Amino acid sequence: MGKTVESYRITLESEISRWSGFARALRKEDREAFDELMDMCRSYASESSNATNPIVFEPMVMSILLGHQKKLRKLEHNLTVSDKPSDEPNKEPQL
Repeated sequence: MGKTVESYRITLESEISRWSGFARALRKEDREAFDELMDMCRSYASESSNATNPIVFEPMVMSILLGHQKKLRKLEHNLTVSDKPSDEPNKEPQL
């Protein structure tokens, strides 16, 4: 029989806990940012499990990059919308 491979979610949590010493050493603001990055990894765990990559850190980085890309696209869209001339000078852009 073949060796059973741990689920990606279990492996991910194990990898995140390996970074706990690093996270504890961060200032509060940086620790909050670090936790947000780890939450991005968790939010793409199902997709990452399909990557069939034995190195768990690679799909973690891709999850973070994807999360950042989505935020960038949203910010760019908001900037584009706010740069368009409005019919009414004091009208707030709708988000």
